[in-house]
Amino acid sequence: MKILFIGDVAARSGRDALAQYLPTVKAECEPDVIIVNGENAAHGIGINDKICKEFFDLGVDVITLGNHSWDQREVIPYIEREKKLIRPLNYPAGTPGNGWVVHTLPNGQKILVINAMGQLFMDPLDNPFNAIDVLLKTYKLNEKVNAIFVDFHAEATSEKMALAHYLDGRVSAVVGTHTHIPTADAQIFPQGTAFQSDAGMTGDYNSVIGMKKDTPIMRFSRKISFERLSPAEGDGTMCGTLIETDNNTGLAKSIRPIRRGPRLQNA
Repeated sequence: MKILFIGDVAARSGRDALAQYLPTVKAECEPDVIIVNGENAAHGIGINDKICKEFFDLGVDVITLGNHSWDQREVIPYIEREKKLIRPLNYPAGTPGNGWVVHTLPNGQKILVINAMGQLFMDPLDNPFNAIDVLLKTYKLNEKVNAIFVDFHAEATSEKMALAHYLDGRVSAVVGTHTHIPTADAQIFPQGTAFQSDAGMTGDYNSVIGMKKDTPIMRFSRKISFERLSPAEGDGTMCGTLIETDNNTGLAKSIRPIRRGPRLQNA
């Protein structure tokens, strides 16, 4: 199974880059399933039903979220209806939506997609290690599902690597989101789980993680700012990761970064 995962889509620039580059990457790589993190898609914070529908129309199968899941209020009733829009699994019980979904491919194969959020330097949530453990008691790799993909939305690379090692051999891939910078550590762990600390941002890289530069520079340099952060509006770059799994085991055979756009080296 070929799994194409696209990292945090940031605002209009990211949405335009996704629309521009995803069709070409689909034609080149022929993925069986496309997963997109869309938690920054609406003006840099959150997502709404209109944008979700745009993504699904592009051929996206599952949309994951993160710490900005609820920044657009209209998403709350939508996420209750749309099962292929998922928020972090380790939100408290009673939170709208679900943290996972089983997506069935046209050939009958099934992939479990899990979204989880880290604890270090993030909002205080339930333990993601325990939350995934509970879910994997029901969905074991290569039994009920043919592949398992985890989008781990976290700040600390140590926590991302720890979770991936913890899940090594039990899931197909763990790929990080949230930091908006693609990392160069794509690899397959000893027991067969693919890993990359962060897939990177889909958006304008002539920015500070997708935001116009002046305000964050003022905040860091002078410790003052009278303006809110606003999304950068230049040409966007699409960043993601392509993972191929073994149909006999569900474990990873390969992982490689995907980058298309004007600022980063294409891959």
